Amino acid sequence: MDATLVNFGDFAERSCDLDSFCIPRRYWRCWAETTPMKKLIRKKASAKRTPPPRPAKQAGAKHPRSQQNRASATLDADGKLTFNHAMVYVKDVERGLGFYRDLLGFKLIEDFRYENKPVYARLRAPGGDGTIALHQAGPEVSVLSDGVRLYFEVRELDNFCRNLQQKGFHMTQLPRMMPWGWRHAYLNDPDGHEISLYWAGENRMKKTVMKAAQKAARA
Repeated sequence: MDATLVNFGDFAERSCDLDSFCIPRRYWRCWAETTPMKKLIRKKASAKRTPPPRPAKQAGAKHPRSQQNRASATLDADGKLTFNHAMVYVKDVERGLGFYRDLLGFKLIEDFRYENKPVYARLRAPGGDGTIALHQAGPEVSVLSDGVRLYFEVRELDNFCRNLQQKGFHMTQLPRMMPWGWRHAYLNDPDGHEISLYWAGENRMKKTVMKAAQKAARA
């Protein structure tokens, strides 16, 4: 594996993006490792089948392997934009990990530390390929997020919420069918960010029809 030494910028008393991470240059150095994408394994053709003739090679410069691997695995075949990541600013990343990793089950991808304390962590949802990041907020920066809510979908919603309650976590709303046909529960993370745990199933990508939702609520 190739390794590249990274030096982050000088410390600033404010929240900032990872490109200018708030860590003193004299304290913080990390190794950013990149792992080549796994080569696709092709099945061998049957011995009886005659292989087709190979097309003639076109003239021109070859693309370096690094450029071929540059595309994200989350992009579809057409290269369309996808959404898969949210940054959550918190007052204490360790405390945030205790919630998102230990309670909700997110898997830690990586973290960065300053004076042996995590100041940034990136996590992957236990299902699917969605990720979130926890970013240490500056001492005078508010982490209130009025108007923004995180949604996490889980099929066994009632059991999931019951397990959270058994671990002593408070739910602001227990699971119930909402007028738009989705079953929702609500809670707040340790920094007050509002979170909805829900199950929509096949209705998630369908247009909301209130009559159908009311019928589902009576069922």
